[in-house]
Amino acid sequence: MAVDLLLGLQWGDEGKGKIVDVLTKNYDIIARFQGGPNAGHTLVFDGNKYVLHTIPSGIFHKTALNVVGNGVVIDPVIFKKELETLDQHNIHYADKLLISRKAHLILPTHRLLDAASETSKGKAKIGSTLKGIGPTYMDKTGRNGMRVGDLEMDDWKEKYRALTEKHIKMLNFFDVQIDYDLKELEAEFSRGIEKLKTLQFIDSEEFLNNAIKEGKSILAEGAQGSLLDIDFGTYPFVTSSNTTAAGACTGLGVAPNRIKEVFGIFKAYTTRVGSGPFPTELFDEVGETMGRIGNEFGATTGRKRRCGWLDLVALKYACQVNGVTQLMMMKGDVLSGFDTLKVCTAYKYKGEIISHLPYNIEPENIEPIYTEIKGWQADLTSMTDKKDMPENLLKYIDFIEKETEIPITVVSVGPDRKQTIHR
Repeated sequence: MAVDLLLGLQWGDEGKGKIVDVLTKNYDIIARFQGGPNAGHTLVFDGNKYVLHTIPSGIFHKTALNVVGNGVVIDPVIFKKELETLDQHNIHYADKLLISRKAHLILPTHRLLDAASETSKGKAKIGSTLKGIGPTYMDKTGRNGMRVGDLEMDDWKEKYRALTEKHIKMLNFFDVQIDYDLKELEAEFSRGIEKLKTLQFIDSEEFLNNAIKEGKSILAEGAQGSLLDIDFGTYPFVTSSNTTAAGACTGLGVAPNRIKEVFGIFKAYTTRVGSGPFPTELFDEVGETMGRIGNEFGATTGRKRRCGWLDLVALKYACQVNGVTQLMMMKGDVLSGFDTLKVCTAYKYKGEIISHLPYNIEPENIEPIYTEIKGWQADLTSMTDKKDMPENLLKYIDFIEKETEIPITVVSVGPDRKQTIHR
């Protein structure tokens, strides 16, 4: 069997968690391949709302195995809280949640370094979630990091102490004061480690490749969005990992020729959390309405999301970089009630009309060029079949399909797993 891949095509928050949950019944294994607890995958079903940060979104299904891959960074403190939430809802995970030994650990001092670095930037800050993820990936590439597998070694506490002492020295280089109680932080960290050690650690690349040989079906789950990719995103306002399709190969240890379907998730409009350029951002009542109806607040940080029209230039770029084979459009219901919709189909970049994403999309260089499309008034939230969809919504979908040359196979019309129309 091949590995199917699901990832976000915008600046994150596209609704990946819901779609993974909807698709899980078709797969034996769900595997997270990058990112950390900066992810906030929201799932709604049976009248309950769940937010996952590190645990794969297939955890609520009885049969699927869930793997946290080597490309993920894990904060034992946050991970423990996630597990305790599952305990409260009687979700049995002990035999279906597997952790890669090669996944890196977020230490308490990683979070302190993150806070010091972001604070020192002042107005130039990048909008970090302050979860310690960037510093953890820096230690990974700097070959200093601690991994889950280290916890099985006799000297892991010595390794932890050496890295922590290095971090404390680094904190002194910042011209900001970060107040902290290391003993308190370490006590919480220690409790998280003990909880983490109750789970099964695996050599995930061996596990997944054996599963492929055995004919098991695997869905690789990405976090954040393609425009936040460390290489192909809107640098430096990006995350610290590869959020694109290539990240699934390095984050799980599967070869590129094992990837089959690439499901690209996007909103019917565009949002962004934190700092960074956003060509189609709206600062008027329309943007406020999108945010209000769409409940656009970060699942991880609670920060208000910036809202704007769909940017097809950026979307086509993300489809190209990822090799997307199927598109899935989220939050179509949020656009109900607008008489006219706008879609950005090109940029005016330094006086020239272009249809590709350039090196720099800061507002002084970019002016979006829009195509107007008639909106629809119907409430979509109770619709369950494509035949119920209003004509102008179908035209909107058709327009996007023609521009991207990729079929839209799923349209989400609400947060619940039942509010999903398959085309």
